[in-house]
Amino acid sequence: MSSYSGQIAGWMVPAYSSVMTVDSTETIAALVAEYSMTLYRVAYSVMRNTAEAEDAVQEAFLRVLKHREKLAEIRDVRVWLVRITWNVVLDRKRRGKTRPENDDISDFARVLPSADRPADEELISSQEHARILALIDLLPAKERQALLLSAVEELSTAQIASVLKTTESSVRSRIFRARRELSALLEKEGVSQ
Repeated sequence: MSSYSGQIAGWMVPAYSSVMTVDSTETIAALVAEYSMTLYRVAYSVMRNTAEAEDAVQEAFLRVLKHREKLAEIRDVRVWLVRITWNVVLDRKRRGKTRPENDDISDFARVLPSADRPADEELISSQEHARILALIDLLPAKERQALLLSAVEELSTAQIASVLKTTESSVRSRIFRARRELSALLEKEGVSQ
């Protein structure tokens, strides 16, 4: 378990232990352990701020706690959790409560894997990654959302349709248009594909 998911699990268990049964506490803790990083990536792909993404994931798990009686009815927990997180992130964006972006070194630490590549190559790779994300931000909202859920979270078109509350054909169309527009933007920027 990562330190982040451990923090969430530790944060949640004491606060609700008197209200929840041991079984539901263990279920929620298991969901946190398994999905917290996935939900963090979803939130970060939109928020682009570490603290805001972490806050969004915590809020998503609070919503899960409020609706824990529905857990037995959920067919695909991953999609359900992604949808909750997606809605939390969109709500936060709409309310305009996002913090301004900063050049926090911890953001780069999450992007840069610890590998044998020299630091300058990693930095260049990180900068290219940031440029591509900036180009993705230029895409229309519907295409950007579909592309991020497809490419970052590797959700199927059916799962994306469920999260975005649209049809699978619409999702496929949005992803196609997003890839085409992103390709044109990359070509215009001179970024090798």
